[in-house]
Amino acid sequence: MAEASTKWDANLYLKFADARMRPAMDLMARLDPANAERPGHAIYDLGCGAGNISRILAERFPERPVIGIDSSEDMLAKARSQTVDKRVTFEKGDLAHFRPSTPPSILYSNAAYQWLPGHIEMFPGLLKTLPSGGQLAIQMPRNLEAPSHALMREAAEAGPWRDKLKNVGGVIRVEEPAQYYDRLKPLCADLDIWESIYQQVLTGKDPVAQYTSSTGLRPFLEALSPEEGKAFYECYAGMIAKAYPTRADGITLFPFRRMFIVARRA
Repeated sequence: MAEASTKWDANLYLKFADARMRPAMDLMARLDPANAERPGHAIYDLGCGAGNISRILAERFPERPVIGIDSSEDMLAKARSQTVDKRVTFEKGDLAHFRPSTPPSILYSNAAYQWLPGHIEMFPGLLKTLPSGGQLAIQMPRNLEAPSHALMREAAEAGPWRDKLKNVGGVIRVEEPAQYYDRLKPLCADLDIWESIYQQVLTGKDPVAQYTSSTGLRPFLEALSPEEGKAFYECYAGMIAKAYPTRADGITLFPFRRMFIVARRA
């Protein structure tokens, strides 16, 4: 399967910043302030995107540097252009081979590792970079079986673009919570894993298709010419509109399952 593209449209992603923010804040609420008091240590935002969360991390923990890591030049440029706090810096990096340049006390990641094959095998290594008591906090969508994602493949097989899209990759399967628990528990003084389903309230034309076009649908669109991409998008949007109908008040509810991991190093 082809690897997912690293070309992110920061403006399109930020269009739904409010809908993406709540799980990020719910994860952040579980961070221990004591880990922000370790001299010489930094807080990392892994897969920082446009830096929204990096800046909030810096506000919550004003004593420590925050380092955002991302592989997208477009996202990093947006992050740097909107950040004035000199404690917040951004570095280009591959999360699959992440090595901290400054000792970390917190490794935080909101909706990034679901793009990486074999990410479950990376988490013990991340935990081992932390000092005793340091925290690994990760949130990943676990919505692959929902219509929003299942219909991507159905739309990919429904038109003349079928051959071009048959090997396109996308979001990687996020396993059952118990698998992450079993992999991490031997290294942890404390481990909490849970799931939440967010009833995201969307408005406008093709709201769910617009939402996914900045994330899971993106690799499919990038594999096609502009004309093919438009036709594919319209096919997918038509399917999605039936799966997530607009209500009488103009609102489209988009249920979205997310899994959270908060691990404290033994």
